[in-house]
Amino acid sequence: VSLLLFLHSSFSCPSTVVSFHLKYLMRPIHYPVFSVLTKFYQHVLSLVFAVKEINENPKILPNITLGFHIHDSYYNAVMTYRTTLELLFRSRKFVPNYKCDTRKKLFSVIGGLNYILNNAHLAHNVIICLTYGSFAPKDIHSAEIPTYYSMVPNESSQYIGMIRLLQHFGWRWVGLFAIDNRHGEYFLQTMESLFSQHGICSACTQRIPYLTHWDNLSEMFHIGSNIYKHIADEKINTFIICGETLTIAWIINTIFMFDPRHEHSSLGKVWIMTAQMDYLLTGMNKKWDRQGLDGAIFFTIHSKYIPGFKEFLNFIKPPWIQEDGFFPLFWEQVFDCSLPAHTLTLPDSETCTGNERMKDIPGALFELELSGHSYSIYNAVYVLIEALHAVSLLRSNHKHFLRHKLSEYEDLQPWQGGFDITNIAVFPNSTYQRVKVGTVNPDALKGKVLNINEDMIVWHRSFNQVIPVSLCNDYCHPGYQKRKNEGKKFCCYDCVPCPKGKISKEMDMVACVQCPEDQYPNQEKNGCLLKRINFLSYEEPLGYSLACLAAFFSLITIWMLGTFIKHKDSLIVKANNRDLTYILLISLLFCFLCPLLFIGKPGRVTCLFRQPAFGLTFSLSISCVLAKTILVSLAFKATKPGSRMRAWVGKRLAVSIVILCSLLQANICIVWLSTSPPFPELDMHPTTEEIILQCNEGSVVMFYCVLSYMALLSFGSFIVAFQARKLPDTFNEAKFITFSMLAFCSVWVSFVPTYLSTRGKAMVAVEIFSILCSSSALLGCIIFPKCYIMVLRPELNNREQLIRRFV
Repeated sequence: VSLLLFLHSSFSCPSTVVSFHLKYLMRPIHYPVFSVLTKFYQHVLSLVFAVKEINENPKILPNITLGFHIHDSYYNAVMTYRTTLELLFRSRKFVPNYKCDTRKKLFSVIGGLNYILNNAHLAHNVIICLTYGSFAPKDIHSAEIPTYYSMVPNESSQYIGMIRLLQHFGWRWVGLFAIDNRHGEYFLQTMESLFSQHGICSACTQRIPYLTHWDNLSEMFHIGSNIYKHIADEKINTFIICGETLTIAWIINTIFMFDPRHEHSSLGKVWIMTAQMDYLLTGMNKKWDRQGLDGAIFFTIHSKYIPGFKEFLNFIKPPWIQEDGFFPLFWEQVFDCSLPAHTLTLPDSETCTGNERMKDIPGALFELELSGHSYSIYNAVYVLIEALHAVSLLRSNHKHFLRHKLSEYEDLQPWQGGFDITNIAVFPNSTYQRVKVGTVNPDALKGKVLNINEDMIVWHRSFNQVIPVSLCNDYCHPGYQKRKNEGKKFCCYDCVPCPKGKISKEMDMVACVQCPEDQYPNQEKNGCLLKRINFLSYEEPLGYSLACLAAFFSLITIWMLGTFIKHKDSLIVKANNRDLTYILLISLLFCFLCPLLFIGKPGRVTCLFRQPAFGLTFSLSISCVLAKTILVSLAFKATKPGSRMRAWVGKRLAVSIVILCSLLQANICIVWLSTSPPFPELDMHPTTEEIILQCNEGSVVMFYCVLSYMALLSFGSFIVAFQARKLPDTFNEAKFITFSMLAFCSVWVSFVPTYLSTRGKAMVAVEIFSILCSSSALLGCIIFPKCYIMVLRPELNNREQLIRRFV
């Protein structure tokens, strides 16, 4: 039993790929073949090798001989259709729709997608159709050819891989060239959609003719001119080409036609080719300078090493299989010699010796390593044999299936697998080196679809091994942001400086961003600097000076307290209510120490107690002053005959006044701390470069209640002292208290507007200064005159002086 496999390939091209419009006046004829695509001969040999392996293995399909028939399409749909009819109806005469030969059964057809689509009637003859190098639209499997099966990965993963490649190198201004057919249109629609989704723009879109129509040269020249115009554009450094292998020849021919000497320096580009294409030389242009394709990147189908294939190639030499009509063309083409028995012997060429070796053929003409397309053909044969073997075993009721190599393909699905990314380095002698630089794995985790080693990539010599840039305009540098350019694609934009208060750290940012709250933009607006934390510290001159001033007045107060204690039995101390004076001095001491709570880094404890401590100590001081003034006033009224005030004059009254006035302030502070206590806070936006670390008073109302109560006490003291200022007492304090209260009120009246108009450490310094001034006013007006008499004028501290002044 013989079964026939049919391999359909485009191996020959008549001088160049041409086409004339058919007029249907005669039957289509075969073209004379003068040039072949020698690289595609590997497709033939991969099929021959697979069939040879199967037929020589007695364990695979015993009693069945596998045959094959290989036909050339000439890149012409008419010839494709004709050869299909000849294959289906194999009599010596061409009789359509009648099958004369029943000895050989056609089992399957392996070909390109265009061949399968143009011959959908193969499905009606129950012939399995496999494609080895082309991709099908999504609806092809069930809608058009039920027996169709693809041997290549899903095309969508190739497109995603291309997007990831463009994003990896930052190429966003990309030209699209596509073959002018159904698949090219699908490619353009898909890539345009993916481009818009991933921030990439198509700089140009150009359809490349599938064939050259010599009867319409003006149109061909116009298309070539458009292609060259895009290639010569210095902004477009990256092109993606979707087509077939001869589409590359179209590009090379166009460049050669418009720039034969390669004088245009901008023609160094990055060419990204789809998996349907392969780098090759044709007979017509194999001696042309092909440096324009140096650095090209190809998406290729995975290929594996097949044991024995290289050894098989060593046996291929004249005379090869006589029925192989492609071999003489291939041999003469790659070695530039003529075979004696070949009718199309090339003129003026040497005779082939037969000693030529396959390994000496340049890679652009033929590769010893199995290409992805050839590997797909090899796999297609084994997939078909697996199916055939399964049917054979079912018919013979076998229970065990053959494993061998077939097990590798049992679970294979047409959408499985990824792509290799290869880089082509073209040398001046048209030889080249193909290097695998990455992979596309659609099953990988998101973000890991593309795996590429950019250090292995060889770029076109015009780029000097610097990664090419393909942008509509230069990147926006840090400190700038994009601004849409009306009337152009979104990849074309202007760069404008970031607005005030914003920065851009990265290249090509869409919009500038705000710095974090604790940072501010630098002068270049490309980074953020930490804001300085602003508070009144001991290290700075202002804080240090105020602290020294507070310490100085504290020491003075301590000295005065010591002086009063030393002269506690003297007349002047007794006449001025010794106990109240002690309390006043101690409260003033604490008043001078209060500023130390305001200096330094605000914390939870210091913020909680500094304002209440200041309010309580000042209230205590003013209460003492008020008690002193009231006692002086009542003392003179009590000396009048028959006065009832005598019972009120004494220590109890003074203590009662001090305690009562202080308790009222204490209650206010307790309510404040229990309802809305002060706390430390950061004011992030007082100035551009600073953060104010300050104490939030919690309740501003309670803070001003404390100040208002102190103002009330001081005003009461001032009124009483003013009324008693003319009493005849040698040591009468009424005048001094009046002056001290005037100074006190002046300080705190000016404090309120100043306090409200300042922020940060200046506000703290204002409050400290007010505390020191008001406290020193009390100390200087009330206490200092007594110390002056006790220390410097002790002669005035006696009863005689008191009686003399009184009289």
